[in-house]
Amino acid sequence: MSFTLNKTIIKQLCGETSYKKGKAYYRTNKVNITNYDIERNICEATVEGNEDFHVIIENADNGDIVGKCSCPSLASFHSYCQHIAAVLLYVNNFQQTGRSLDSSDSTNSMSRNVQFANGMLDLFGEKPLRPKSKQHRFDTRKMLDVEFICMPVVSRNGGALFGIQVKLEKLYPIYKIREFLNKVEQRESFICSNDFTYMPEAHSFQQETDTVIQQLIQIYRNEKMYVESLQISSEQDESMILIPPASWDYMLSLLSATRFVTFAYDGKSFHGIQVSKKLLPIEFEFSKGANGGYILQISGLYQVYVMDTYAYALSGGRLYRLNEDDCNRLVELKRMMRNAQSNQFHISNEKMKHFVEKVVPGLMKLGNVRMDEVISERIEKTPLKAKLFLDRVKNRLLAGLEFQYGNVVINPLEEDGQPSVLHRDEKKEQEILQIMNESAFAKTEGGYFMHNEEAEYNFLYHVVPMLKGLLDIYATTAIKLRIHKGNTTPLIRVRRKERIDWLSFRFDIKGIPEAEIKSVLVALEEKRKYYRLASGALLSLESKEFNEINQFVKESGIRKEFLKGEEVNVPLIRSVKWMNSLQEGNVLSLDESVQELVENIQNPKKLKFAVPNTLNAEMREYQTYGFQWMKTLAYYRFGGILADDMGLGKTLQSIAFIDSVLPEIREKKLPILVVSPSSLVYNWLIELKKFAPHIRAVIADGNQTERRKLLKDITKFDVVITSYPLLRRDIRLYAQPFHTLFLDEAQAFKNHTTQTARAVKTIQAEYRFGLTGTPVENSLEELWSIFYVVFPELLPGRKEFGDLRREDIAKRVKPFVLRRLKEDVLNELPEKIEHLQSSELLPDQKKLYAAYLAKLREETLKHLDKDTLRKNKIRILSGLTRLRQICCHPGLFVDDYKGSSAKFEQLLEIVEECRSTGKRILIFSQFTKMLSIIGRELNRQAVSFFYLDGNTPALKRVELCNRFNEGEGDLFLISLKAGGTGLNLTGADTVILYDLWWNPAAEQQAADRAYRMGQKNTVQVIKLVAQGTIEEKMHELQESKKNLIAEVIESGQEKLSSITEEEIRDILMI
Repeated sequence: MSFTLNKTIIKQLCGETSYKKGKAYYRTNKVNITNYDIERNICEATVEGNEDFHVIIENADNGDIVGKCSCPSLASFHSYCQHIAAVLLYVNNFQQTGRSLDSSDSTNSMSRNVQFANGMLDLFGEKPLRPKSKQHRFDTRKMLDVEFICMPVVSRNGGALFGIQVKLEKLYPIYKIREFLNKVEQRESFICSNDFTYMPEAHSFQQETDTVIQQLIQIYRNEKMYVESLQISSEQDESMILIPPASWDYMLSLLSATRFVTFAYDGKSFHGIQVSKKLLPIEFEFSKGANGGYILQISGLYQVYVMDTYAYALSGGRLYRLNEDDCNRLVELKRMMRNAQSNQFHISNEKMKHFVEKVVPGLMKLGNVRMDEVISERIEKTPLKAKLFLDRVKNRLLAGLEFQYGNVVINPLEEDGQPSVLHRDEKKEQEILQIMNESAFAKTEGGYFMHNEEAEYNFLYHVVPMLKGLLDIYATTAIKLRIHKGNTTPLIRVRRKERIDWLSFRFDIKGIPEAEIKSVLVALEEKRKYYRLASGALLSLESKEFNEINQFVKESGIRKEFLKGEEVNVPLIRSVKWMNSLQEGNVLSLDESVQELVENIQNPKKLKFAVPNTLNAEMREYQTYGFQWMKTLAYYRFGGILADDMGLGKTLQSIAFIDSVLPEIREKKLPILVVSPSSLVYNWLIELKKFAPHIRAVIADGNQTERRKLLKDITKFDVVITSYPLLRRDIRLYAQPFHTLFLDEAQAFKNHTTQTARAVKTIQAEYRFGLTGTPVENSLEELWSIFYVVFPELLPGRKEFGDLRREDIAKRVKPFVLRRLKEDVLNELPEKIEHLQSSELLPDQKKLYAAYLAKLREETLKHLDKDTLRKNKIRILSGLTRLRQICCHPGLFVDDYKGSSAKFEQLLEIVEECRSTGKRILIFSQFTKMLSIIGRELNRQAVSFFYLDGNTPALKRVELCNRFNEGEGDLFLISLKAGGTGLNLTGADTVILYDLWWNPAAEQQAADRAYRMGQKNTVQVIKLVAQGTIEEKMHELQESKKNLIAEVIESGQEKLSSITEEEIRDILMI
């Protein structure tokens, strides 16, 4: 061997560390030469250790020494390992002593003895006889590509088997496969061609490929035992080995895992293994025969190889799994077609009936069956019977689905290979499959499964009920135990405590152990859809009753107490916000005393409070009811809003209440406080003296010293009356407690952020009532602001209130807002006629309007977005006011305006006409300057009139109203803001609203100064509108806001808010 070696070279090749370790192996006789080929300059050896490592040393063409070792170290370092070092030292020693590596000296003899001993250990030990030819993880041998070529071989009975050929490196077919397999098994070389020789020491296989080869070796070993039984010709192709039936399934799985597999037959090649679950590509077509009877034509069967011993068929490079009977039928069909030398067969009319009943169902399992419509109509349509099978195994929900047509059962998840049915109910099948697919199941070919508990609950409680009308459901006991059955209606038991002002609440569920009720409540709090009981059953928490319980707990504010599962005691005044729930009683079980409370709130007459006989008034029935309502609320220490229409006697009903509690007032020395607008304080004093002169009432007015002196000792009075402005100034003087607080025209503090609202909120009083004909004008927040003062316990905080649905607000406030309309309670009240009168702007007026409108549109477009609208809303509204003033009279803001106004001229005509017919007129305008313009013209015409605005003193207001009602004068000019409330002007029968206001309620109040109790004449309300202007748009907006009070107080639906961006766009037509 022409290796040139010395210790220096070996150290350079292996490194110092490997050299030292290799030297130890060499000195302890661990090196055994197994092969030496002097011609090829190759030396093979085994180095003993914890395991044996195979080493090859060869001389490259360029003279370099190349070493290979099967140990892992070789792949980890740039230098050779200690095993190669040991072999090189062994070779070097023989070179220095001049001995041959194959000499039979004692050392070599010792090596052979060692080899023999190792061979015996391999033979009888745990190691296999032949080491695997697959490549070791750190093997350096070349890995060969192997192609397996499968070809069908027809047997004598008409069936077929597969034969396998092998090709190495895609270039070298193995012509003697048995010899090749034998060489591989014996770890010997095999000459494939002149260009290539397989050498086990130089070549290896992929693991998947090696597994196939091992199986082929096993088949080869057993070939003699089975070949005679395969009915194959005795002359076998030496390049092919047949796959016996017993080995086919395993071999198919092995071949499917390899990279290169080819089916070759009929001059065609198909790469890769494809196992199809579809029906075979065979067509069985029935048609009406030309001379009677029927024709069956079979297509595609000739191209099918029936691998009957494998229970497979081969067609188009695809394998099709079949059962034994179908294989036998296909083999026989092919034989029959060969014998008949045709693929068309005639069937008589007599046999067709039996053919359809017996043959066609079998053909449907083999291929596609087609029939003329005439024939298919003779086949009875079998109805679909769908079945769903449910079970639980190892915390998994399992579902199986079957579609059955007569004796044919179809698994819809196995889309391919299913028996065909001529008439299937595809619509119903798809409906079922869609429902199943939309659930959270994972699908396999065998069925469905899921292991998510929430998804399982959703399926059992929501999907299964949907499926019940479509299929039959078969559930195991494990499933039935999963669904909780029985009456589990949740209840909150409510009872009255010994003390009158406390209610007790306790949660209960029939059929659920008390120990689990707390956990159910926690699940509700966490908004879970179900709760798993200790029994494993899933309790649904999605019922209407549980939703109501959840809502009740949320609204009640007693969540923490409830979650403890204990009885919760709540002051009655805190419980009042749930009064609508108590009234509905769906989930609340009320004891007798609580039921009585609910009935009393629903029907205030039940407690039968008598109207004081000291009251100097004949109260109407609805007024008596209002008195009873206030007394009932006070009995339970609740507050409320008396929201009767204007003119229905809210003041009288309040005085009746004051008179009824007069003994209590004097006993406790706690007077009643009445707060009203400045214009109405004397009205209250007059009404008190009129209806209850025995009540000691006083107005807290005058200068600051006088007011302080009066309020220093108010116990000598029964009623103290003050105004909102004075209350704000003197709020510190009202720090003492009061018996009852009456807040007249309560809309005065509809904005909770105002000083007025803050002032009235601080008043201490046992009972509180708001009086207003318009509890809601523009937004529901106004209602919240009033209740925030008169009954703060009723509604939640402002933010939470904004999230409540309109109908929920209506239900909650219903018992605590009493509203009656004139048309409902005053049948004797005369008619009220409302109509619009339009006028077209004068030419100069129109030019001015157009110019301002164009300017406002341009400015508004710059600011109409969500970020800047709020900041610029005041500027936009100011521009809108300018347009309204132009409609009224440009002289309202244009200096030295010499022209007139269409609406102004129209007004003068209406006034003249009304006065000529004896009408008595109220003219309202929100612009006092407009009233001045009207007044100047009336003075010029020598027409007398009364005038009232915000500067008119309260006593003067009363005087003017009395004079007008007694018949003096026929014309009254009134500021809308100052005279819209608190005035009784039933002496008038005509109301003219000169300009429109955003809020229709304000205009309604103005009209009701005349149209109220005591009016004997028909009242005409005239609205003046400038045609084609902003006023027409305002009127449309008013109509949309008109019913806001009824919507909330009387369970309405639609929402209204203050003027919005969309409304501004609509008004300006942009």
